[in-house]
Amino acid sequence: MSRQRIFIVAEIGINHNGNYEYAKKLIKIAKEAGCDAVKFQKRTIDKVYTKAELDKYRESPWGTTNRQQKEGLEFGEKEYGVINAYCKMLEIPWLASAWDLGSQEFLKQYDLKYNKISSPMLTHIKLLEVVAQEGKYTFISTGMSTMEEIQRAVEVFNSYSCPFELMHCNSQYPMPPELANLNCIKTLRDTFKCKVGYSGHEVGLITSVAAVVLGATSIERHITLNRSMYGSDQGSSIEPQGLRKLVEYIREVEASFGSGSKIITEAEEQGKAKLRREYDY
Repeated sequence: MSRQRIFIVAEIGINHNGNYEYAKKLIKIAKEAGCDAVKFQKRTIDKVYTKAELDKYRESPWGTTNRQQKEGLEFGEKEYGVINAYCKMLEIPWLASAWDLGSQEFLKQYDLKYNKISSPMLTHIKLLEVVAQEGKYTFISTGMSTMEEIQRAVEVFNSYSCPFELMHCNSQYPMPPELANLNCIKTLRDTFKCKVGYSGHEVGLITSVAAVVLGATSIERHITLNRSMYGSDQGSSIEPQGLRKLVEYIREVEASFGSGSKIITEAEEQGKAKLRREYDY
C-alpha cells in the first residue's frame, strides 16, 4: 500500500526579525522549494511573559530589554495582513502557533486551513480546547512532553472530533542528532493510533530524511535567509539551498517507497530473459 505525500512545513517563526519583507522572501523561497505550507508564531507579549521577565536586560537590535526584543520580533495585524495576501498570491497555505488565547482569537480572522500547537503550549488545556473547537486539521508538537501529557492533549482533540497529527520533537536548539530519538515516531503512532510527523531542530538534513523513512507523515523545519542573522532560532534553521535539498531528498525518498507488493519491472523482465535459463552447470 502506497503512503500519502509527506506534508512539508517551512517554519519561518520569528526568523523574519520583525521585517515583513524578510518574511515575504522566506515565503517565496518555501514556495519555490516545493513546501506545502509556511508557519509563523503569534504571541501576546504581556500574557506570555511576566513583567519581571520582560524587564530583564537583553541587548538586541531593538534595545536593551527583553520587552523591546520581544516586541521587535512580534508581527501584528498590518504584517499578518501582508503575509496573508502574499501567501494567497503565491498559493501556499500559512499557519501559526498561538501562544495564548488572545493570539488564537487574532488568527481566526484569516480563516486559515490549519492550526498548530507548539511544544510549550501542549499543556495549555484551555488553548487546546479552543483550537480543537475550531475543527481544523491541527499539528501538535510534542517536545519537552511526557506520554501522559500527550495523552491528555490527544483526549482533548478526540473529544471535539478535531483531526490532528502529532509531531515528534526534541525542543533543544540546536538538537544533536543522537538525541533525535526517531524511533519515538513509531511509539507515538502505535500508542495514539494517529499520524505522526517530525519537527526538527537539528543542524543538517539527514535526520529529517531519516524521519520520513521511519514513517513521519509531515516534516517541519525552521528556515532562514542566513544562519548568521540575529535570532535565537537562526542557528537551528535551514538556509534556502538546504531547504531545496531537503524537499528534493524527501520527494525522492517517498517516491522510492512503492506499493510494498513484490513486482518484476519491465527492465527486470528483459534482464530475466537474458540471464535466467535451464541450468546444467
